[in-house]
Amino acid sequence: MSTVMCLRLHPADGGPLGADAYAGVLALLGGITPAVQALPPDAALADVRAALRYFGCDAAGLAAVIRVRSLALHGVDAAVGVAGNPMLARAAAREARPGATLVIPDEPVAVREFLAGKPVTALDGVGPKAARTLCSYGLDSVGRVAAAPPAALRRILGARLGREVQERALGIDRTPVRPGAAARAIAAERTFERDELDPVRHRRALLSLTEELGAKLRTLRTQEQGAGQVCRTLSLTVRCADRTTLTRTRTLAEPTAHSATLTATAYALYAGLGLQRARVRTLSLRAEDLTPAERATRQLSLDPEDDKARRLEAVTDRVRARFGPHAIARGTLAA
Repeated sequence: MSTVMCLRLHPADGGPLGADAYAGVLALLGGITPAVQALPPDAALADVRAALRYFGCDAAGLAAVIRVRSLALHGVDAAVGVAGNPMLARAAAREARPGATLVIPDEPVAVREFLAGKPVTALDGVGPKAARTLCSYGLDSVGRVAAAPPAALRRILGARLGREVQERALGIDRTPVRPGAAARAIAAERTFERDELDPVRHRRALLSLTEELGAKLRTLRTQEQGAGQVCRTLSLTVRCADRTTLTRTRTLAEPTAHSATLTATAYALYAGLGLQRARVRTLSLRAEDLTPAERATRQLSLDPEDDKARRLEAVTDRVRARFGPHAIARGTLAA
């Protein structure tokens, strides 16, 4: 049986997690076990089964070793979840307090007790549509899904998804930890002068961030890939006045560096957080899974406004390249 550890990372000073610190923690984990999977922007999975034998300690003891080294070397603390598979380890990490470790015993009764009261959306593979369908049949918790007849779930969700959802409701996750470094990414951040309550100012900051990221992506040059990159994933991190950090991530329909698409996605991520009267201190956006623009495909659009926006982007990029990044800006941001 595997022993999987999930770490949710956060700097000890309460600030956003930087790319260098994140890479440093991944390297630290790589020195303990070769089975490390990056979960950008601030988490990681590690299969530590062999490491437990090497270090001669239990999972909680190894988690303490990792946390101490991470704090000492990179100034990064972690909430750690430990379980028998990746899905349960991620769920435990979400439940763990910052700087603490939550271990789910590898016993069916303990696993079912841990999952029973959680909403069905806590299960991997259950999105909003599947959740609405399950709730319409009264299956609004993981415990109820686990107790449902398998034939009923297959009829409601289809054969494959019904089987997978019930397995996960029972705490079964067959996906392995897939070793790999964090995908290349770029980020931008806006910190308000004072804790900001106004959603209009939040959205204005998001517009500024997507304009910056879009321009960076379109002009980003790497030694091996040339100029122009597109991103597949966009992550929004909101840090509130009470140091609460909220993160949402969305995979784009197609890789892009188009500022309008990035803005629409950022607005959707922000709306999905459901913030009401939140005192926001910092907003940051991270464009992930970068690939060369020349390798990306784009769905042709018959919308003349989209073509016009892309031509304007090309013009503003040339103006900024010649006269500086602040030579031209949207009227909304210049006001």
